[in-house]
Amino acid sequence: MNTVLSRANSLFAFSLSVMAALTFGCFVTTAFKDRRVPVDIHVSKVMLKNVDDFTGPRERSDLGFITFDISADLEPIFDWNVKQLFLYLSAEYATKSNSLNQVVLWDRIILRGENTKLNLRDMKSKYFFFDDGNGLRANKNITLTLSWNVVPNAGILPLVAGSGHISLPFPEKYEATKSY
Repeated sequence: MNTVLSRANSLFAFSLSVMAALTFGCFVTTAFKDRRVPVDIHVSKVMLKNVDDFTGPRERSDLGFITFDISADLEPIFDWNVKQLFLYLSAEYATKSNSLNQVVLWDRIILRGENTKLNLRDMKSKYFFFDDGNGLRANKNITLTLSWNVVPNAGILPLVAGSGHISLPFPEKYEATKSY
């Protein structure tokens, strides 16, 4: 009646259905977990330079340099369904030409099993903090936020912002020194 291939097909289809149901069940157990933790960000040095912008018209643009400290305990985020965290520090600010500017300044990947206590001191920006004009000079409200993407074994990739941020003003004068 039923051939070997027909029986193998039925067994394979049933096995896939069971695995899909188990994967969904695993996802549901951690889908609604709050993944926010307190974050402490402190800025120790802010510098601003006006440099040539070689990406477009020959104009000068603002280039910011920030030295910062970050401390956070990320242990509560990790459970059996978390493979890794992608952390990034971003700066948000408004200028006359753009109501919202977002720039990623620093990032790091933390794998399961690594040290989850973040205690970074005197870190410099990993990426350039360029503005597409002169919107950083004398800007009084630049907000630094540590956020992360949770990379799970099964399920969606939630984007989480830490429950701590800092707003800082940028200087009104440009630095004339050559070093940072």
